[in-house]
Amino acid sequence: MVRIIAVLLAIWLALTILGAVVKGVFWLAVVGGVLFLGTAAYGAIKSRSKT
Repeated sequence: MVRIIAVLLAIWLALTILGAVVKGVFWLAVVGGVLFLGTAAYGAIKSRSKT
């Protein structure tokens, strides 16, 4: 019984760490996407003003 509880605790800990990593990577991807779109829009505006 103790072994089953230990395995379940290990699985729970692994899922907790994985969830935190995925959540962090998700927000980094969102920020990166916003910055990419902002840079693309800025470049499009600048190139349009030169022509």
